[in-house]
Amino acid sequence: VQLQASGGGLVQAGGSLRLSCTVSGTFSHIPSMGWYRRAPGEQGELVATILTSATGDRTNYADSVKGRFTISRDNDKNMVYLQMYKLEPEDTAVYYCNANIWFPGGDSQVYWGQGTLVTVSS
Repeated sequence: VQLQASGGGLVQAGGSLRLSCTVSGTFSHIPSMGWYRRAPGEQGELVATILTSATGDRTNYADSVKGRFTISRDNDKNMVYLQMYKLEPEDTAVYYCNANIWFPGGDSQVYWGQGTLVTVSS
């Protein structure tokens, strides 16, 4: 299983970016996916998660991004997205996607993507 994140880049404050993460490999299903970020010299932050169940998707956001970021997923493509609006310099960080992968037989493991850099200039 591999996760490949993309979509980072340089954007001015107030701008938008959409991050994408593709999960490839052989597995049973992916109950939850998320985005995590780490700014230089700072502790990491769990930005957003999306949990899929029989009743639908449930999302959660860090207070710092509520109302500005939206997490979504495409189950057919095994992808998760992070749409970011009204970006602020404080959003500058390397963004990592993760996925809780379940395999036939009941084993599960959390996998991480390689990270994509988002830089927001003031």
